Amino acid sequence: MIKIFLYTAMTLGLFSCKKEKQPQNDETMTEMTVEFDNIMGGQNLFLNTVTYTNAAGEPFTVSMAQYYISNIKLRKADGTEYVVNQDSSYFLIKESDPLTRFARFKVPAGNYHQISFVVGVDSLRSTMDITQRTGVLDPAGGMDDGMYWGWNSGYIFLRLEGTSPLAPVDPSGQRKYRFHIGGFGGYSAPTINNIKTVTTDLTASGIAQARAGRTANIHYLVDLMKVFNGTTNISIAANPSIMFSNYSLNVANNYATMFYHDHTEN
Repeated sequence: MIKIFLYTAMTLGLFSCKKEKQPQNDETMTEMTVEFDNIMGGQNLFLNTVTYTNAAGEPFTVSMAQYYISNIKLRKADGTEYVVNQDSSYFLIKESDPLTRFARFKVPAGNYHQISFVVGVDSLRSTMDITQRTGVLDPAGGMDDGMYWGWNSGYIFLRLEGTSPLAPVDPSGQRKYRFHIGGFGGYSAPTINNIKTVTTDLTASGIAQARAGRTANIHYLVDLMKVFNGTTNISIAANPSIMFSNYSLNVANNYATMFYHDHTEN
């Protein structure tokens, strides 16, 4: 059974463990992946074609499902922790692009019993100079993907959109709901903080055995129904558009529980 612990941004990196020295060359490193396999309430997730029903009894479809994964850390049984190179530890998972479902990185060979990662983009990286925010963090690219608020200078951690007969008619003539959840705690004054850390004990469904010449793959099922159904059941009729507001905290608390470690392939 996985254990998921939620931390605020203030607690990121404050694990009680031994730090593993960084390898001196690539020969000591091996490939590892984390697979994010999106589902919807136990069913496969299909964009635009299948109608699902949330806990409020509301039918809906999904046209877009995207979220950031970052700050990956792995821990061995003896407490030794390896932090994936920060410049290689940001991934945008997009349901519309199967190639993005794998987070790929390198780790020292060994057996890893625990993994943690952030859902979102941490405050430090969010406020770095733009030259240090490249790839999926490039604000220009993020705006193309719809994952960056230009007006708010901040990343959207999770974006879930679709249609529902319970949503109001938008300018396009469709009844659309939109959940754009972000907020890293602000620059100087504290504001909305939707950064969530997920920590998983891998022992129940398979530890990750990193070895030279092969790729260990930690396979998650990601149940996006949890966005609607959780500590707070989200009603599309009552909240068809959730963005940078205090209510977004409820959605973030929900989506932090959507990651289930199904198995590990070694």
